[in-house]
Amino acid sequence: MNDARTHQNQVVAVTGASGGIGRATAVAFGQRGARVALLARGAAGLEAAADEVRAAGGQPLVVEVDVADADAVTAAVDTVERELGPVDVWVNVAFTSVFAPFEQIEPEEYRRVTEVSYLGYVYATMAILPRMKERGHGTIVQVGSALAYRGIPLQTAYCGAKHAIQGFHEALRCELLHEKSPVHVTMVQMPAVNTPQFQWVRSRLPKKPQPVPPIYEPHVAASAIVHAADHPKRREYWVGGSTVGTLAANAIAPGLLDRYLARTGFSSQQTDEPSDPDRPDNLDSPADEHRDYGTRGPFAERSTDRAPQLWASQHHGLLGAVGGLAVAALAAGVGARRSR
Repeated sequence: MNDARTHQNQVVAVTGASGGIGRATAVAFGQRGARVALLARGAAGLEAAADEVRAAGGQPLVVEVDVADADAVTAAVDTVERELGPVDVWVNVAFTSVFAPFEQIEPEEYRRVTEVSYLGYVYATMAILPRMKERGHGTIVQVGSALAYRGIPLQTAYCGAKHAIQGFHEALRCELLHEKSPVHVTMVQMPAVNTPQFQWVRSRLPKKPQPVPPIYEPHVAASAIVHAADHPKRREYWVGGSTVGTLAANAIAPGLLDRYLARTGFSSQQTDEPSDPDRPDNLDSPADEHRDYGTRGPFAERSTDRAPQLWASQHHGLLGAVGGLAVAALAAGVGARRSR
């Protein structure tokens, strides 16, 4: 439960809410009866997402905004709090990117990716944090990625933005801890997820882009975000065994991982189908302005809706207690045998 409101009365704002993880998250909060502000650029996607939130039992509010515009984000916060009330939970998800080797990405494209995928988080946090601090409660969830720790080929722009969010999150969290602030920030590191991004992110790859397996369904990610919002004192949460494995390998043997990704990272991020020259592109304008792409991408047959590791990540204390009891029982058994 949030500090001051029940789940049914929570006011939640989600950026990037017209599709993918953001949309699944908005619906998940709607299922608890929350008042949910959906922030994104695409009108068709936003309206369809609002319908899903309403059908789930929530009260949606559509706010069209480009998170790369700091003034527009501040105005969006004004709108949300005027229409729905003080925001209890703010979730930053919105991003864009370019799939391409580094030398094929233009400076203006890097600027745009950085402004949306990194500075969009900063601008939204900048707009909502003072209000939460003044009220004495609130939670900000930054949606990250395993790529916040581990860069991979063909995604230099996206990896740079996610690394930046990680550093921003850590620094801000330290400041709030220093102030003993009742406002919390937490981060959720995601694995590959079956979202529409692979249909609309700008791509210069010769074949259609795809997530690197294992692939998880968006509602798995949404469940993790809702849990993080309810338990925001944790520094961060990791979703999926692949995220854990990637981060562990990067911590233990980053050089070997460099070489492994150099061999496999190009082919594993592309299907066998040639790239579609007419595919939509959401870098500068929304791909879902006139067409709704939904929550899920085209990889359902290869995706899983289960993540046992996520349960373990959310129950460190319980697992630690069980582990402690097991060790104690083992020690007692050994002692008893020795005494006999």
